[in-house]
Amino acid sequence: MKHNVDVHVGKRIRHRRWMIGMTQQQLAEKVGIKFQQIQKYETGMNRVSASRLWDIARAVDVPISFFFEGLEDGQVQNSVEGDILADKEALQLVRAYYAMPEAQRRQIFELARVLSDAA
Repeated sequence: MKHNVDVHVGKRIRHRRWMIGMTQQQLAEKVGIKFQQIQKYETGMNRVSASRLWDIARAVDVPISFFFEGLEDGQVQNSVEGDILADKEALQLVRAYYAMPEAQRRQIFELARVLSDAA
């Protein structure tokens, strides 16, 4: 049976991987395992050991604590961020946004803010 914490950690691995545009294969190669194992981690089917989580954190350039954000007493807290990160299109939009120069990002942000106020 899947544990809530393992599922949460797996989702955070997947979300970070998507955010930086990395495939399961690329992450697996960086960590030195098969991509199928990454799939199992991301779905919560397999628990990630501390040493493996350390390797994954280094591969995706985040602190270990990143994988536990949104947990409180072993329970997943509902958050807007979690819902947004589950949408692949939203992740692609965020990636594209941060790939722009800062001046363009500010303009896009203002446009989005104005459009959302008008809706």
